[in-house]
Amino acid sequence: MEKTIKYFNTHSTEEVAEYLLGMYVEHETPHGKLGGYIVDCEAYLGPDDEAAHSYGMRDTPRVRAMYQEPGTIYLYTMHTHLILNMITQPKGIPQGVMIRGLEPAEGIPEMIRNRGGQTGAAISDGPGKLVQAMGIGKELYGESIFTSTLHLVPEKRRYPKEIERLPRIGIPNKGIWTDLPLRFTVKGNPYLTKQRKNQIDPANGWR
Repeated sequence: MEKTIKYFNTHSTEEVAEYLLGMYVEHETPHGKLGGYIVDCEAYLGPDDEAAHSYGMRDTPRVRAMYQEPGTIYLYTMHTHLILNMITQPKGIPQGVMIRGLEPAEGIPEMIRNRGGQTGAAISDGPGKLVQAMGIGKELYGESIFTSTLHLVPEKRRYPKEIERLPRIGIPNKGIWTDLPLRFTVKGNPYLTKQRKNQIDPANGWR
């Protein structure tokens, strides 16, 4: 974990986003451990990024976690869905990575229950879906992705065959920020948001 903490503290947000692909995330819940591999994420580079909640150094109670230490968990609600983000820069620099897709690996029956019976890619191929599947609640806001019940497990990580950079999803009318390739994916993984079946790799995109 020490190496991962150091990486968050010494690299750009885009580099951290790429580093997180294949990283194992685990949540210790009352119903057991739930875990999986990050396969899809987006970098947010506020205060210059017009799509970031911290654009223009906006500082409200809602975004206070964005100004905390690297690894701080930032959760927000969008269209009734809770969305998971990790802060990636030193305290006071409000940048982070949104986790958009997760390949389930542990506690899958519980994840299916959390998702109301949804199975396959529908368990966690979107940011709101994976939060629901993993049983992540608002009480984790401001906690650390290194030390809380929701944490990274570097020793379990996998490595992508190929990383693909794409424009972020759902960012209209934000000038250059609409089209910049700030989305990072494990190419060919079935748990990517809006993944086409004919683009799925038999090995799910892993080496």
